[in-house]
Amino acid sequence: MENNNNNPLHNRQCKGKDFKSQLKTIFQYLQEHIATASMISEATGIPQKNICRYKRDLESVGRLWEVEKKLCKKTGFKAWYLTTNPDYNPNSNQLELF
Repeated sequence: MENNNNNPLHNRQCKGKDFKSQLKTIFQYLQEHIATASMISEATGIPQKNICRYKRDLESVGRLWEVEKKLCKKTGFKAWYLTTNPDYNPNSNQLELF
């Protein structure tokens, strides 16, 4: 069996039973929505501090992107709007095909 000690998602899976379900909830929510951590927390019930941790982990494996920094609809403070939808990946070379 391959050792995944360098994969932050694998390491965190071992630390809590809620990790997998929270990560899946956040990932799926961000497939269909572009939202800040505060907005995600309100929509999913997952604490914002957990979302920040999952954000870092998903970014490090190339599965989450920051789309735009603007005022959060929930807090009124500037924050990054996030997505896991690959259509919004700034590194995508989809447009380079044409």
